[in-house]
Amino acid sequence: MADGVSRMRPGANNLITDVSGLKVGNAQDDELKSGATVLVADAPFTAALHVMGGAPGTRDTELLAPDRLVQQVDALVLSGGSAFGLDAPSGVADALLTMGRGFVVGEARVPIVPGAILFDLLNGGNKKWQKNPYYDLGRAAFENAGTVFDLGTAGAGTGCTTLDLKGGLGSASFVLDNGLTVGALVAVNAIGSTVQQGHRNFWAAPFETDAEYGGHGCTNDLDPRIELRPAGDIPHGTNTTIAIVATDANLTQAQATRMAIAAHDGMARAIVPSHTPFDGDLVFAAATGSKKLPNPDAAPMELGHAAAVCLSRAIARGVYLASPAPGDPFPTWREKFG
Repeated sequence: MADGVSRMRPGANNLITDVSGLKVGNAQDDELKSGATVLVADAPFTAALHVMGGAPGTRDTELLAPDRLVQQVDALVLSGGSAFGLDAPSGVADALLTMGRGFVVGEARVPIVPGAILFDLLNGGNKKWQKNPYYDLGRAAFENAGTVFDLGTAGAGTGCTTLDLKGGLGSASFVLDNGLTVGALVAVNAIGSTVQQGHRNFWAAPFETDAEYGGHGCTNDLDPRIELRPAGDIPHGTNTTIAIVATDANLTQAQATRMAIAAHDGMARAIVPSHTPFDGDLVFAAATGSKKLPNPDAAPMELGHAAAVCLSRAIARGVYLASPAPGDPFPTWREKFG
C-alpha cells in the first residue's frame, strides 16, 4: 500500500491460473465452431455465482448459495452449445470420478461440477450432429487442463461473437499488495460491443496493463450513443458472456458471492450494453483458500475491485486475440482494425 492506494500488477502468466492450485483446460471443434473450458483445482474449492443477464443457462448452480449443504465444488465449466452444452459438465464429472474425487455420500462419491453455457448455434459452424458432442468436449477440456492455456478462439470462446466482431476466450490476473492473487476467465459472447463506437479502442482501455490488447488507449471522439442490432435481428437468448473470477484467499461462500457481484462491474465497463434480456451474463467466483484474508474488513473490498478490473481486461483480451476461421459471421478485431 502506497499513498493509500493498493497497487496491482499482473501475475507471471497474466492468466487466472496465476492463482496457485488452479488449472484450465480447453477443447474445441473447429467444424462445430464451439468448445468447452474447464477450471479445476488441486482440491475442492469454495464457489459462488451471480447472474445479471436475462437468459442464463446453468447446471448445478442452486447449490452455490451460502445456505446449501455443499460448500465446495470440484470444477467449473464454461461451454458453448446453448442447452446442449450443459452436457459438458457430465464429461468432467466422469473424469473426476475415475480419479476418486467428489463429495462423499456413504460409499459413493459425487463430483460437484457446476456449469454455464452460451449461445453459439448460429455462428456458421456445422451443428448437424447425431450425438451431442459436448460430453466429449468437456472431458477433453478436463484432460487438457494446465497452468498455461490458449486465449482467443479456443475452448468455450471458439464460436463467440459480439455486436460486429468475433468474440473469444480471455483471461487476466493481478497480484495485490496484500499478497493475494486474483484472476479472471471469460468467454465473450455479447449482444453488445467491446469497442467504442466507430473506433478500434476498447471500452476496457482505461484498465489495460502493458499493452495487453494493443495499447490503443481511449478515443477523444467518444460517441455516447450505443449501437444496437435491429430488434428483429436478435433471436431470443442468442448470446451470453460467462465468466469466472478466482482468488487464493480463504473466503466463505457469502464472501465469494460478493466478489462475483462486484466483478459484474467489470463486465459492464467492457461490454456496452451488457446484462441485456438477450444475454445470460453471469459470473462464478472461486476461492482456493490457501491464504488467509490479511484484513477481514478491507480485503474483500480490494478483491471485488481487483476482480472487476481483471474481468474488464480479460474481456478485451478475448476479443483482441481472436483468430479468423472459414464461415465466420463477423471479422476479428485484427482483421477489422489491423
